[in-house]
Amino acid sequence: MRVDVAFTPEQAAPAPLAVVVDVLRATSTIAQALASGYRRVLCCAEIEDARALRKEIPDSLVGGERNAVRIEGFDLGASPREFVEARATTLILSTTNGTSAILEAAARCDTVLLGSLLNLDVLVRELRERGKDVAIVCAGFQGAFALDDAYCAGRIVQALGGARTDAAIAAELVAASFPDALSGLNARTYGPPGLEEDIAFCARESVLDVVPHYTGRVGSAAEIKR
Repeated sequence: MRVDVAFTPEQAAPAPLAVVVDVLRATSTIAQALASGYRRVLCCAEIEDARALRKEIPDSLVGGERNAVRIEGFDLGASPREFVEARATTLILSTTNGTSAILEAAARCDTVLLGSLLNLDVLVRELRERGKDVAIVCAGFQGAFALDDAYCAGRIVQALGGARTDAAIAAELVAASFPDALSGLNARTYGPPGLEEDIAFCARESVLDVVPHYTGRVGSAAEIKR
């Protein structure tokens, strides 16, 4: 098994298996929503696509943010703490970085899984069972490197083992430079204040037994199921 890390979606090369990481907060939120009982999450790059799906799909809710601020008119934001209980069958989600990264990875890679600290152990087990080369794709922030995603990617590299590219080694070194997950996530320099509770929530390790999978397109959205 060969493990690579792309620190932004644009850096990701085609691969048989990808893991998208937007630890603050999209991939953490999606994992939490599926673990709580939502049957699927539809990930949209554009706000208007999400609004249109909300009108078309019965028993659905729409959540999302831009620059960590809830989108006007949406039912919910993008905090994983808002999804500890399922309130519909389908969640439609649009975020600043994560949902676009998922769509980009799905266009380049054969199989796409979603990773976070919340599902770290079960994700690593599935990757080992699949035994394929893995590309860990960080969502980043507005097309640039994001330290929190690099930290999470490094934790996956550490746990997974296997042959590593230079980028994977770099991510592992980032992860090893922090004493714990909360320190690693708090090291980020982007985003507004006020996310402290979400950061603490997302820093919890291996508390969910779900690996979100990309299953196909619903219109312009990426469908994610457990």
